[in-house]
Amino acid sequence: MAELDAVVVGSGPNGLAAAVTLARAGLAVRVYERASRPGGGAATAELTLPGYRHDVCSAVHPLALESPFFREFALAERVEIAVPDASFAHPLDGGRAAVAYRDLERTREGLGRDGDAYARLMRPLAEHAAEVAELTSGSLLRLPRDPAVAARLGLRAFEQGSVLWNLRFRDDAAPALVTGVAAHTIVAQPSLGAAGAGLVLAAYGHARGWPIPRGGSQAITDALVADLRAHGGVIVTDAEITSLRELPPARARLLDTTPAALLRLAGDELPPSYRAALGRFRHGNGVAKVDIALSAPVPWRNPEVRAAGTVHLGGTRGEIAAAENEVGRGRHPDRPYVLVSQPSLFDDTRAPAVGQVLWAYTHVPAGSDVDVRETVIAQIERFAPGFRDTLLAVHSRTALDLSRENPNYPGGDISGGAATLAQLLRRPVLRADPWRTPVPGLYLCSASTSPGPGVHGLCGWRAARSALAHEFGIDASPDLSPD
Repeated sequence: MAELDAVVVGSGPNGLAAAVTLARAGLAVRVYERASRPGGGAATAELTLPGYRHDVCSAVHPLALESPFFREFALAERVEIAVPDASFAHPLDGGRAAVAYRDLERTREGLGRDGDAYARLMRPLAEHAAEVAELTSGSLLRLPRDPAVAARLGLRAFEQGSVLWNLRFRDDAAPALVTGVAAHTIVAQPSLGAAGAGLVLAAYGHARGWPIPRGGSQAITDALVADLRAHGGVIVTDAEITSLRELPPARARLLDTTPAALLRLAGDELPPSYRAALGRFRHGNGVAKVDIALSAPVPWRNPEVRAAGTVHLGGTRGEIAAAENEVGRGRHPDRPYVLVSQPSLFDDTRAPAVGQVLWAYTHVPAGSDVDVRETVIAQIERFAPGFRDTLLAVHSRTALDLSRENPNYPGGDISGGAATLAQLLRRPVLRADPWRTPVPGLYLCSASTSPGPGVHGLCGWRAARSALAHEFGIDASPDLSPD
């Protein structure tokens, strides 16, 4: 009899979600992690100055409160979470700004003559956020449980992802607000994949909000690790796996890796047709990240922006689309789209009392070695004059740096593969159970599987449930609640 029931390679949020699910089913689970700590990008560290704690990858987690896995896991009971009144904001030149409050009515009032149009776009999704989350929590090839919600989302994605995207709007603030969220996807604008993902994220912003974990993203990792260990799971760090032959015998093997890594690890165990399908999977463009220690909050020209946990910079819808499409053509735009967050405004554990931490991403061509700190700082200064005067220290990483730090970010692609509509359907292959490979007992559980990128644990949870059903005859999802 095998010493272990299951092994997991990789301890990002999806790998840990898979391990927790398997351990909660009473299985003996061991996780192997190449780094010296578990968690992958869900980590928090002093990147600039002592006492200034920055999130290594993502800082704000729009999917965390609506994720069916994290709901089952009761993340909000295990981790202290701040939910800003404004989920996201979008400054425009001249001191104007569009602000997406959790309160959709308040958002409508602030958008002037486009307020009603924006509310009509978002209300049917925000009021059914739980149904939207269920619809988008697994393979998109499944028949929807709620066809009406699927139809509302589909029609809106078609509108906002096509040449029709400006028909309902008359000014520039509301469409910029929508595109600022859609641009999280790092794909062409407009496009169906970007529009669909953006509408889902925006709906969550008007439902339960975009949460910021107190103590940083590390708190999510710590909660998952604590639960895994409490149920007998073991994590082995500093353990890089280069072949499946290096793993101990187990009935189930789950890989929180890219499809390319699966090909390298499994080799000839995979049938030729499946290897060919994995070879067609494509990664997208990358991100470059800038973390800054500040002496004071960002002096936004429009003070309402400060209420938002996430700020999207780049100007009008047209400007953002042009910048993102420049990246798609392999170029670095002069005025890029930039995501910004100041977690320390909502979590006083992140910086000394007199300081602030700032987190920023911008999109760049895959594999870029360009240091974008000056471009990012200039784009923030555009909407916050005097920002440079608050800088204490800057830590900048290129897309190539991110790729070297984490093999799951090839070329700086933090999405685990291009988030186009085709690859959201075929992630990584066109199957109703995309987590299960043709090799008995072998599963892929990374963000390269459905439902795709984000800190939600759903890829790991779905893969583990598939493994429980097919390898252990356990059809019911194990109880994940704290008690």
